[in-house]
Amino acid sequence: MDERDRSFTSWKEEFALRLQDERLRARTRNRFLEIAQYLPEVLDRQANQKELLLSVHDYLEITVSDERVRKGRKALRKYRPLMGELEETYRVSADAVLAIWGLETGFGANRGDYPVISALATLAFAGERRAFFADELVAALHIVQAGDIAPEKMLGSWAGAMGHGQFMPSSYLKYAVDHDGDGRRDIWAEDPTDALASIANYLREHGWRSGQPCGEEMYLPDGFDLSLTGRDQVRPVAEWAEHGVRSPRGLQPVDYGDAMVLLAAGAQGPAYLAYHNFNVFLAYNNSVHYALSVGCLAHRIDGNKKFTRPWPAGQRVLSRADMRELQERLTALGHDTRGADGLAGPNTHRALRSWQVAAGYPADGFPCGEVLDQLRAQP
Repeated sequence: MDERDRSFTSWKEEFALRLQDERLRARTRNRFLEIAQYLPEVLDRQANQKELLLSVHDYLEITVSDERVRKGRKALRKYRPLMGELEETYRVSADAVLAIWGLETGFGANRGDYPVISALATLAFAGERRAFFADELVAALHIVQAGDIAPEKMLGSWAGAMGHGQFMPSSYLKYAVDHDGDGRRDIWAEDPTDALASIANYLREHGWRSGQPCGEEMYLPDGFDLSLTGRDQVRPVAEWAEHGVRSPRGLQPVDYGDAMVLLAAGAQGPAYLAYHNFNVFLAYNNSVHYALSVGCLAHRIDGNKKFTRPWPAGQRVLSRADMRELQERLTALGHDTRGADGLAGPNTHRALRSWQVAAGYPADGFPCGEVLDQLRAQP
């Protein structure tokens, strides 16, 4: 046993003492001490995560490919009785559940093969965000103690995401359901019944509105004030209609309540009117690209066509270092991004729109290579 293994063993023993305060029985604690292994490859995966530099065009080409749409429609036919049950029970549309399944694991094809207890223990011992993974490890052990899955069969991603829907253990404890009535909430089985029901339950518990889409493509009139776009500009659909927002067929948008106009690829790309259910997808994965992809995939699985306006290809995506520079330059010009962390949040989009208005550019708030070049050219 080398020094790292000895340190890991000592850490496990200390962690087992914490587990006494987490309502975990001695049998579960002892099982943890027996099975948790140090997995250096997990730390390698965490340390070498590549920065995903994909434009919206390229991202959607992958996530909403014709092949994925075909598989989604095939899954809808195959599981139609189950999906009908889920729609009736959870009041969540089948295409939304299937779209998440398709994005998370390719309809169950890529569920992960890392032993979750060992992966989480390794990350809690020596990874980044140790406190987060320690809490997830405790949650995973509660799942084992409840008898839903044997620890050796609890497999998932290197980060501990599990099953068809890639639930973290804490999400499993809150939202997983036993839909088939066998006494276990089995999201790992080849039969995806419990997993799909759990996805539906997750969406319901986060406020899914039955009968409403995630969003839809819209056209903006000439002269539309682009500074009204973005996640911080939520308005009643009726107000968007007054601003001239129309469907590709020239119709006023259906009044689903409040909505926001998103320009995910800037003024050069399609406009997307995002309704309440878009925010529910964000609760599953807090990424606009992800929520847009799920919404588009659900739309296609349901038999609809692609966007009428193409997504622009060849846009230069900013690295985190580039984004940090953009934030610093905006702040220096008097448009405060409230920090330069290299992540484009609401403050960055707001500051960018403010600068674009002042500089005479289309105020779409979209950070890209062209915008960074414009900022670099400022005196």
